[in-house]
Amino acid sequence: MIVDVLSGGVSGGTSIMYAALGETVSERAGIINLGTEGCMLMGAFAGFAVTSMTGSPWLGMLAAAAAGGVLALIHAILVVSRKANQFASGLSLLFLALGLTALYGSGYVGQKINAFDPIAIPGLSSIPFIGPILFEQNILTYISYFVAPLMWFIIFRTRIGLMLRTAGERSEVLTVNGYSVVKVRYIAVVTGGIFAGIGGAYLSVAYSQSWFENMIIGRGFIAVALVVFAAWDPLKVIGGAYLFGSALALSPVLQANGYEVNQFALDMLPFVLTLLLLVFLGKRAVNSSPAELRKVFDNARA
Repeated sequence: MIVDVLSGGVSGGTSIMYAALGETVSERAGIINLGTEGCMLMGAFAGFAVTSMTGSPWLGMLAAAAAGGVLALIHAILVVSRKANQFASGLSLLFLALGLTALYGSGYVGQKINAFDPIAIPGLSSIPFIGPILFEQNILTYISYFVAPLMWFIIFRTRIGLMLRTAGERSEVLTVNGYSVVKVRYIAVVTGGIFAGIGGAYLSVAYSQSWFENMIIGRGFIAVALVVFAAWDPLKVIGGAYLFGSALALSPVLQANGYEVNQFALDMLPFVLTLLLLVFLGKRAVNSSPAELRKVFDNARA
């Protein structure tokens, strides 16, 4: 049962990981996107719809990335160019995504698609305990094993990452050195949306292999909270995503093993865990955030 929970944690946590990695990039540049939930929802719908129409899940993932990126681009226009409130903009885009996907997604409910199925890696999948957890997943999960370390390397060991972190810490330094803060932030926010779209499509094209209205069910908000929990570090995002994924997997695993549990209480567990982590980390986490992001939090409190 422990193996089932942990395996489900890896599988279910991958969508959160993709979204949280994207939000890490955005927040490193000083922009928070509460519309991550909406970007995931748009990605889930676009990915499923295009996969259904073309028969290619890879084309579905491209469509999902584009859908998440376009929604994030709207957020960037509002908050970077028009100086709108970041929290209000993100929530508005979430409601926009809820409306659009409900309007155009009803015809795809119950449809079957050519999805990403689990692939057991020969040799590695037979490793006791570890094998079934890490190496009996789908291709998108295997890709995620490399994405987080690569993102860490880019953020902390490359010139691009230095520009990204400077935009979130001391944006005036970029301007003095002839770089555009606006351009860096646009790229960061859109990148965040692209990853969130992929995370959403993971749910519809790989994890559940189905589409239904509002299927993200709070995972985008968990991803935003996870970035704080991980201290804006892509490597720490991995463990946090699998922790929340395991909390989501606990209910179906217990039921499958014949335990009589209150499903609604267990469904609340990931969100209770999120609240507890934010309560305990609270002010310390905010104080360790990028300087430009602290200004956003301070303005919200004011």
